[in-house]
Amino acid sequence: MTRFILTLEYDGTDLIGWQENRQGPSVQAIIKDAIFGFCKQRPDVVGAGRTDAGVHAVAMTAHCDIPGDHSAQTVMRALNFYLVNQPVSVLDCKVAHDDFNARFDCVARHYKYVVLNRGASPVLQKNRVYWVPRKLDVDAMRHAARCLIGNHDFTSFRASECQAKSPIKTLDKIEITQNGDEIIFEFSARSFLHHMVRNIVGTLIEIGLGKPYDMDAVLAAKNRSAAGPTAPASGLYFIRADY
Repeated sequence: MTRFILTLEYDGTDLIGWQENRQGPSVQAIIKDAIFGFCKQRPDVVGAGRTDAGVHAVAMTAHCDIPGDHSAQTVMRALNFYLVNQPVSVLDCKVAHDDFNARFDCVARHYKYVVLNRGASPVLQKNRVYWVPRKLDVDAMRHAARCLIGNHDFTSFRASECQAKSPIKTLDKIEITQNGDEIIFEFSARSFLHHMVRNIVGTLIEIGLGKPYDMDAVLAAKNRSAAGPTAPASGLYFIRADY
């Protein structure tokens, strides 16, 4: 039995998210099925993050144990053979130490959120951006975002179904850049609460539209109703995990 580190790219549009269950296709189930096609076993596949339905990944790190004595290149080629026509692809594969854990060994996770800020609705980028047709005030969003950097109680940006033991997280980075019609939000932290990024983006967009949210007051309220709406999953991407 050999442990491998997989780097995965996926389009989450038609997936129920990372976690396998009986309600629909998941990233985890698709990878397990590909491993079964290769070696007739379905070992657990552990990811650095458990993305929600509709969320994409540029480079999600995962680990799994595969029986036999196979090279990383053989495993990668075999899995991609069985992943043809699936919304998941293996970008890289490496042999790992037996105790490596893609989830618990991760020291930082990086996400980006993409907003298309133009009057015309997306066609080529449909299901891959959040379309906001009204003009956004990027400077106002940047100013508000600065209040969230650092160690805070993020209860106001936490989904009701979040299972994290504590709402206190340290947000290392929020950067907002604009490239033509695209506004890109970049987030970095060791870990995030459920829907935390999407709830922050939803609130920042409200501020960009001129709504009078005071981020310090939103944090202090420790109440989800104090913040703005949850931004759609379509604009969110898991970028990478650091170890």
